[in-house]
Amino acid sequence: MSLSEDFLSSDDLHPIDIVETLAEHHSWEFDRVTDDQIAMAVEGQWRTYSLTLAWSAQDETLRLICTFELEPPAEKMGQLYDVMNRCNDMVWTGAFTYWGEQKLMVWRYGLLLAGGQIAGPEQIDRLIAAAVMASERFYPAFQLVAWADHSPADAMKVAIAEAYGRA
Repeated sequence: MSLSEDFLSSDDLHPIDIVETLAEHHSWEFDRVTDDQIAMAVEGQWRTYSLTLAWSAQDETLRLICTFELEPPAEKMGQLYDVMNRCNDMVWTGAFTYWGEQKLMVWRYGLLLAGGQIAGPEQIDRLIAAAVMASERFYPAFQLVAWADHSPADAMKVAIAEAYGRA
């Protein structure tokens, strides 16, 4: 059965309901935080990523953040920001930012659904997969800069190709 067939019987699809069904479909651990927010754990090759998706009716946006812990030495922060900018130049479906207070690397994306648009299950599934694939693709570069004394340019050599696998 395709992902869309799971949703054909419903006329009023809430994006977070779709995400919850996807989490069940993929056997991801999840917690429905509120009616408009869900938190999940998705296993990758390098680590388990924490994903949160939240629906904002006010601006009609489905927001996704994918995080993983990263606590580089203070003297490496300039290089981390350099490699993060290089990563962001290579992607179009979101962007990395670093939340220093929480010690988290964050992949952010907002899917605008203005005018009553509805995101389908395949679209949301691809949104989640893209977040995990970007994190998987660039995780080694972040680690090389933070812990292995590689320059940002050298660290990016490990992230030249797209990551393959599944989320």
